[in-house]
Amino acid sequence: MYQIQTLNKIAAIGTDNFDKAKYTVSDAPVNPDAIMVRSASMHDMEFGSNLLAIARAGAGTNNIPCDQCVEKGIAVFNTPGANANAVKELAVCGLLLSSRKVTEAIDWAKGLKGKGAEVGKLVEKGKGQFVGPEIQGKTLGLIGLGAIGGKLADAAIALGMKVIGFDPFLSVSTALHLNTNINVTASVADIYSEADYISLHLPFNAETKGSVNSETLAQMKDGVRILNFARGELVDTASILEALASGKVGKYVTDFPNDEVIGVENVIAIPHLGASSPESEDNCAYMAAIELIDYIEKGTIKNSVNLPDAELAKTGDALVCIIHKNVPSIITNVSAVVSESGANIENIVSKSKKDWAYILLDVTGSVDGDKIAGVDGVVKVRIL
Repeated sequence: MYQIQTLNKIAAIGTDNFDKAKYTVSDAPVNPDAIMVRSASMHDMEFGSNLLAIARAGAGTNNIPCDQCVEKGIAVFNTPGANANAVKELAVCGLLLSSRKVTEAIDWAKGLKGKGAEVGKLVEKGKGQFVGPEIQGKTLGLIGLGAIGGKLADAAIALGMKVIGFDPFLSVSTALHLNTNINVTASVADIYSEADYISLHLPFNAETKGSVNSETLAQMKDGVRILNFARGELVDTASILEALASGKVGKYVTDFPNDEVIGVENVIAIPHLGASSPESEDNCAYMAAIELIDYIEKGTIKNSVNLPDAELAKTGDALVCIIHKNVPSIITNVSAVVSESGANIENIVSKSKKDWAYILLDVTGSVDGDKIAGVDGVVKVRIL
């Protein structure tokens, strides 16, 4: 019986996928085989010997020590695209809020409470201070054209905007599905110089930290409006505050507020609502559950952030799943161990991702998993 631990409330549409004859789902198992998590921090957690995988019901995995996990042979999955529509809708909302001074106007209107019959006149007299431009005909710059960026581009184009996009990691398959009206550029500098609005849709890592800083802000149009529904750390706080004070940035909309930006004029701080919709939570939970089931039962990896995608059907007596360091001679040495045991490899899949790799062996005969685990560089062996 496999034990699945939930660190946050996970939608039943996800957990209901686990066959009750094979799995127990609980928030407090002793030594779980897999963990499902949303926002809970796992950096200080002790991982038990049984742990095979962690599935993040969402896109970002900054709350999970992914590098430490792979060193222990633990696969980490996320659910890219599952919450894309929810984030896109909030980004559209942010785009409009950044232009029309709606939040300021609403706050001002609350102050009219108790004015009685004068409210109508006061509204007409005071509304001029909240004039803001329409987005139609303006240029939206998208930094990142993945699941969310692509959907936001479609919405912006439908609203009459011009869209220019930049994505250094754009895959061929993703590019083929992009709206043909997007002007895809090879230089992020084009975004800075042309866009009236800039929306960030990048992953957060060492390379992207502080992408919006004093140097990049200087290249942008005066009065540019910046939307951040990706990760707070993509924007350098001191730089954005200085740009807001000088008027270089007209508005900063962020779904990742910190103490420094809250209450600052021309900052719209939203409390991380991007994926906060029942539809998004259902989609993420369902995808995360299926990823875990496929990995636990079939050895299939899809949407892992620390291991490569790989799949192989079992046609022989055993499917051998091996996580190892991406170094020379591993396949040769593993194959030798299988041969020594008298077994035969019917099919093999070997994939790598940066410093780590994954082998699937479809084997006829008996295999000694302990001997395979003893091969230098191998960190985890499972025989299904």
